[in-house]
Amino acid sequence: MMIFGKKIGPAATITCALALVCGGALASRAHALTPTVGLASHRAVYELTLAHSHGNSSTVSARGRILYDFAGSACEGYKLEFRQVSELDNGEGKVTLSDLRSNTWEDGEAKNFHFKSENYMDQRLVDQVDGQAVREPGNIAVALTKPKDAKLSLDRLIVFPTEHVRRIIDAARDGKSIREFPVYDGSEKGEKIYNTLTVIGRMIPPNEKVPSDAAAGQQALAGLARWPVTVSYFDRDKATGEQTPVYAITFELYENGISRALLLDYNDFAISGELKTLEIKDTKPCP
Repeated sequence: MMIFGKKIGPAATITCALALVCGGALASRAHALTPTVGLASHRAVYELTLAHSHGNSSTVSARGRILYDFAGSACEGYKLEFRQVSELDNGEGKVTLSDLRSNTWEDGEAKNFHFKSENYMDQRLVDQVDGQAVREPGNIAVALTKPKDAKLSLDRLIVFPTEHVRRIIDAARDGKSIREFPVYDGSEKGEKIYNTLTVIGRMIPPNEKVPSDAAAGQQALAGLARWPVTVSYFDRDKATGEQTPVYAITFELYENGISRALLLDYNDFAISGELKTLEIKDTKPCP
């Protein structure tokens, strides 16, 4: 996922991203880790603004929106349609407009992951990715058709985006506060893997810190717990010594996978994402 020309990791983490401990054979544990509440099918819109700048950052203003449309179930698989349009102004007459469009599908056992994305900068297509990842007995086999035909073999302990979210929710329910996951979401020409560090805060009871955004008054969220979560993304290709994260995402995560109160920190500046609209859809139950 990309914002203002910078990668922001798996779309489902912003679930991800909005969607986010690999502790053994992932495929054999997937059913056991399925949340009791289940991931909610929903359509959310987040409004992006500049939260703050650091040091010598030239960023003086930012605005944009994320459209996040998530649907599916453990038996049908999970589909995500994502679009992010954003504008960055450096205060010296340079305004950059980015438009990221992404579609993904992940099966309920985290064995198959399909991904397709297009990224436009100033209305010019600059990046295209199309591919599929399949979890096999000894590895994850990736087949890309865009930006070029290619085949990759990845460590089988790597998680896909929706499974990432499910594992974070499972850890939060178990009262665990720190987890590490290697994540693959098809970004960076389909070749990038991020090491992630997830920090989960104290559970926020339903009657505490009542939201004032689009989550307010949502009956489907009224009785659900949520947790403050920060996921830091590290470059796996430079995994030596002490590292500074490439970026970090902070948000409140409901136990049904809906996120609010986003903060995307890129070290030199940070972007906030306010949940402006939220439509929670019916999810067809598994047989």
